[in-house]
Amino acid sequence: MKKLSHYNSSGEARMVDVSAKPAAKRTARAEAFVRLSPQVLQALPDNPKGNPLEIARFAGIAAAKKTSDLIPMCHPLMLSHADVRTSITAEGVHLVATVSTTGPTGVEMEALTAVSVAALTVYDMTKALDKSITIEKVQLLEKTGGKSGSYRRGV
Repeated sequence: MKKLSHYNSSGEARMVDVSAKPAAKRTARAEAFVRLSPQVLQALPDNPKGNPLEIARFAGIAAAKKTSDLIPMCHPLMLSHADVRTSITAEGVHLVATVSTTGPTGVEMEALTAVSVAALTVYDMTKALDKSITIEKVQLLEKTGGKSGSYRRGV
């Protein structure tokens, strides 16, 4: 079993030193699902606050860029790309965030933060219509680059 890198030999939390790691292209994709009632889904286009899905996209992109401000041991990274895509299903909104950089550490946390904040934004934009909205299945779908190689959920 691998050891957790965010702890020193005394068990104290620490930021991992990545200064000796070479820059490499790194990508990550994460998803979330916002379960909405049929009534909320029907009302999405008429939301008086604006288009919830477009606002969620912008919020997710902004969140990806601020991940190190939110997660204490994350490194601040210069992102070369961040995007959030939304799709409406019969049961809610499916969100997928894609993030990439060329740097010494991965962007999994940036993708997960982007999709989480996008999902929270959908909730915020629709909560006046229904308080029973749920955010589900926030998870990493895939990542590429770095010493640990590639990962793809379900493969």
